[in-house]
Amino acid sequence: MVYIRAKKVKSDQYLYLVKSVWDSKKNTSKQEIVKYLGKASEVVKDDLPLDYRNDPKILSVLASHNPKDIKKREDASKRSKQQLYKKLTEGNIEECVRIYEEYMKIFNASDFFDKILKPVMYKIGEDWASNNISIATEHVASNIAQTLVKIIMDQVSKTPNKKKILICVPVGEEHHLGCDVLETYLSIKGFKVYNMGTSIPTESILTFIENNKPEVMLVSITLEDNISAGQRLVRKVRNEYDIPILIGGFAFQTEKTPKFEGRVIGDVGLESIPKILRNP
Repeated sequence: MVYIRAKKVKSDQYLYLVKSVWDSKKNTSKQEIVKYLGKASEVVKDDLPLDYRNDPKILSVLASHNPKDIKKREDASKRSKQQLYKKLTEGNIEECVRIYEEYMKIFNASDFFDKILKPVMYKIGEDWASNNISIATEHVASNIAQTLVKIIMDQVSKTPNKKKILICVPVGEEHHLGCDVLETYLSIKGFKVYNMGTSIPTESILTFIENNKPEVMLVSITLEDNISAGQRLVRKVRNEYDIPILIGGFAFQTEKTPKFEGRVIGDVGLESIPKILRNP
């Protein structure tokens, strides 16, 4: 059984999606958190995992916490996704920046990356794969998206903390927008980020780790075809260094999770990653 639980902290309520699990040793049920949803007044349908977005009981509870705002916020998100898709595929960076700035009047940067930019880029990739848009249009959109992320990066203030994070991709992985988004978001959160988001030889990554001593390594994989290369990369790093390794990305939107000599976090929301980094 899955349901929403509210927890009050000072004057605000925060929502969690939880499930009841039977503990055979204690002969009783216990709660396990499926996902932390966020501040009650800011949670919308898109914050729910896909499997629960159409559950009437869950949606009813969600609406009860912000019945006036939820429709407005969902409409704003839908409109922003439609507009961003159009302007990215047209190559209009100025309008993309405007869409971001308008969105920020209601939401925050992590919402924009997680709920707008990420699903839009997934749709662009899917539309190219199904021949709804050309490869040229897909390349234009990806380049504009990367420019947008860099512009946002330049706008945010950064106060680095002590934790150093290395972000990289395995050999053959040419998609690095996810790395750029992670760099921007984690920098906003105060991490010192080394973004090695282009495909380079594994030996170069090992040399970088030796010289810079990152405390956590994040490996981003977009295409399933690159999972084997990712497994080899992680195995070689693990043989040389005792460093926590986290592996995620769009390639892990599959039913069966591939085995890695590290922690597979899959295609998780950005808001979850700082917490994961604190306990990798």
